[in-house]
Amino acid sequence: MAKILAMDTSSYKLGVAVSDGDTVIGEYMTQLKKNHALRLMPAVESLLQEVGIKPADLDVIAVAKGPGSYTGVRMATTAAKTLAWTLGLPLVAISTIELMAQAGTYFHGYVVPIIDARRQTVFTGAYRSGGARDITMELPDRHSSLTDWLSDLQTLDGPFLFVGEDARLHREAIVAALGEQAVFAPRMLADARPGELCALASKREPIQHVHAFEPMYLRQAEAEVNWQRAQKDRHEGLY
Repeated sequence: MAKILAMDTSSYKLGVAVSDGDTVIGEYMTQLKKNHALRLMPAVESLLQEVGIKPADLDVIAVAKGPGSYTGVRMATTAAKTLAWTLGLPLVAISTIELMAQAGTYFHGYVVPIIDARRQTVFTGAYRSGGARDITMELPDRHSSLTDWLSDLQTLDGPFLFVGEDARLHREAIVAALGEQAVFAPRMLADARPGELCALASKREPIQHVHAFEPMYLRQAEAEVNWQRAQKDRHEGLY
């Protein structure tokens, strides 16, 4: 049975998990404002040692590919890509939004992950859940203004379970738009555990060309936008 190492640093959460077949045999998760760069690989090494698995024993590397924090997403995807390349293992990349939606598989309705993207915009998607771990994508993952996204949700027949720590940042606007159809997951259940990443990865095909894999940011970094704007202004200033 396949042994999968999964990692997620898309947000403040740092998550690492190891599964053997359909059993998650080890899991490590923190939700702290600390440097993932200094903590990710030590967490991986510690967990592998704890469960008695050597890197050479692994069969698959799995990673949450974003969206989320640019730095965080890049951290895990770079580490996963490097491990897969070095060990000669297949790499499976899962949307962070889809991973978050697994926190609502018990719900009957739509599960709506929310990651705050600043300036009243969000990274999000909508997943139909029938309970008993039956969940499918209804509206694709996207970067959207909160207003436009809530309008899109109003076209669906709820209820809606909002998951993710950032959902509460927009609670007032969400309730104003959706009323009693909006439900918010309890804080203890608001985010999926890293072991869910192993479960998703076990059912997906690996990336064909590991060296060409790129994270899913869903929008440009602010620095890139500012640079392009500056270049445009500079170019226009020449005429």
